[in-house]
Amino acid sequence: MLLAGDIGGTKTLLGLFDPLLVRPRAIQVTSFASLEYGDLTMIIAAFLAKAAVRGSDIQAACFGVAGPVIGDTAELTNVPWRVDARRVAGMFGIGRVSLLNDLQAMAWAVPALHDSEVLALQEGEALRGGNIALIAAGTGLGEALLHNIDGRFIPSPSEGGHADFAARTEREIGLVRDLTGRYGRAEVEHVVSGHGLKNIHRVAHAHACAAAIDLAHPDAPARITAAALAHDCPGCVETLDIFVDAYGAEAGNLALRAVATGGVFVGGGIAPKILPALQAGAFLRAFRAKPPLDTLLAAMPVKVILNADAGLLGAAVFGAAHATG
Repeated sequence: MLLAGDIGGTKTLLGLFDPLLVRPRAIQVTSFASLEYGDLTMIIAAFLAKAAVRGSDIQAACFGVAGPVIGDTAELTNVPWRVDARRVAGMFGIGRVSLLNDLQAMAWAVPALHDSEVLALQEGEALRGGNIALIAAGTGLGEALLHNIDGRFIPSPSEGGHADFAARTEREIGLVRDLTGRYGRAEVEHVVSGHGLKNIHRVAHAHACAAAIDLAHPDAPARITAAALAHDCPGCVETLDIFVDAYGAEAGNLALRAVATGGVFVGGGIAPKILPALQAGAFLRAFRAKPPLDTLLAAMPVKVILNADAGLLGAAVFGAAHATG
């Protein structure tokens, strides 16, 4: 068996897989609230106990983690954990343990996704030999590239979500002023993420929120988008408008950096929940608005990943491919 994990700022998914070729088959998957555990090993222990499986029964394990991976260790960005692959292997007796950045892990799933697991925002035309770009907003913002090497996609990680946020409009300039005062600098993740929705909400509301959203509540980002889609609060509508514009612009930036003529994929937990807003046109207008290369961007396929477990699947794909490497 293969153990795979998708470790995020809000939740951690662990799964046992039958390591079939191309797309491993899930045997058992369990979700855990990340911050309810002291570290990853505690979640693994709970999962194995529930599954009645010993670590020695597992051939290999791969975990996608929300943070930069240096060697065999990772410091998570939105969770106060340090993950050490060698410690996990030794504690549970697993032969091979790999760590990937969470978006790099999700990128391994992209070539294995079925047509029913994606929704096209822009049909475009994928060029043979072209690279693919992946961007995903959830608790934070992740980005990854899939380099086309002799017809095979090789994912590489990125910490582009922590790059500087570039304001394009007067309302975004006002947002940058607020973010700079609050954090010392404005990074893309401060805008395009669940935390970003709360940051935008503060700036977009000159008066009290008509939806009475408490930004300290864990579900505040979801409540903001729900209020916006239902038109319950003008400030929430403005918040989602700014968010979608910024998301499209950053997706276009990543597409240019990757020369993503093979397509751009939008993953993460937020996109499937705001599909009407993404399909309304503002996302693609911001995505394409990069003259003189707007024609290049208009030809790229842009697709939303609907499979909520794509990060877990990608970790399993990598783990199966490298189980004996």
